[in-house]
This record gives sequence, C-alpha cells and structure tokens, in this order.
Amino acid sequence: MGRRPRRVVLATRNTKKLAELQRILGDRATVVGLADVPAFPEEPETGATFAENAVAKAEQAARETGEMSLADDSGLAVDALSGMPGVLSARWAGTHGDDEANNALLLAQLRDTPDERRGAEFVCALALAVPGGSTIVELGRWRGVILREQLGDNGFGYDPLFRPDDADGRSSAQLAASEKDALSHRGLATAAILPALLELLSS
Repeated sequence: MGRRPRRVVLATRNTKKLAELQRILGDRATVVGLADVPAFPEEPETGATFAENAVAKAEQAARETGEMSLADDSGLAVDALSGMPGVLSARWAGTHGDDEANNALLLAQLRDTPDERRGAEFVCALALAVPGGSTIVELGRWRGVILREQLGDNGFGYDPLFRPDDADGRSSAQLAASEKDALSHRGLATAAILPALLELLSS
C-alpha cells in the first residue's frame, strides 16, 4: 500500500477556494477547511495588507488545530479606486461574501471611468504556518481590466468582471479551472509556496 497523503488545513470556509487548492495539489496532500476541524473562535481580519491577514489566519489555524496550515487573503485592487476594494474586497458592499452586491457596487463606482483607466489586479497572499514553527508567505498578482458587464459562469467573487491580460479576451469566469489555476493570483502564490509545502509534507 502507498503512503496515505498528508493533509493540510486551509483556513477558510469557502468551498471554492478549497476546491482550487485541492486541484493544484492533486494527490500530494488532502486539503481540509475550517468546517472539517474542531471549531475555534476565529480572529477578525484586522490587517492593513493581504499578507498581514494571511499570516494571522494561518498562524491561528496552526495553533488551534496543531496541524500544518495555509491561509490566503486575496482581493481586487482597482487602479481608478486607488487600490480599493483591496483587503475589503469580500465585504465591499457591506455584507461579507455577497458577490452580486459587491459586483454591482463596483460597476456603479466605475460607471463613468473610461476603458483606458479600468486597469486592476487580483492579489493573493498565501501563508504557510507550522505549529510551533516558522511561517512563510508568498504573493501572486494577476493584471487585467474591469469589464462593463459580467461575463461567464465559472469562478466566484469578481471573476465575471475581471478580464485578465493573459486570457485571450475572456473574463476570469470564462476560463476552465485548469487555465485559471495556471494563470491566477492564487495559482501563482500557490506555485511559489509549493516547494516549501511539499518539503514539509514529505518530512
């Protein structure tokens, strides 16, 4: 019998983020979320940057579960909004995780912004924490523009409004999962942290 894959805790309750990371890791590790481990009081996200929030979440999950833990903080930085919504991306319209409201608000804010000023980037900070050990963090950035209407049914969050520079004119929500994993901010951050994660998984 082969050795059973190690598991890593991803400090999220977002099932789509869990699925993305599991696709990227394949059979090298089993990814579990906060719904799969004993409950603990989750600290609020108070960091001023994606990296600060990711590190705080990963370290708390490692401390509370005693397992190797990953956490990401990611969002959309729009040039015409001076980098906002940034760390407030998930709750831009006031309610955490209300994708439709967030997208509607963003479209309204950019209604009079000309096409040449609709540049934006997705940013992901991914932190890896070991119980009682060190924490590392990697960043991934994905440049593109904000569309004037939602396109595509894949992905989540702002994906239907984001047209990456490297996706042949399609929105992020029109990409196949394998394409998005290779190009996206989360895919890039995961690729950067993967060597350290695999080394820990094999130890």
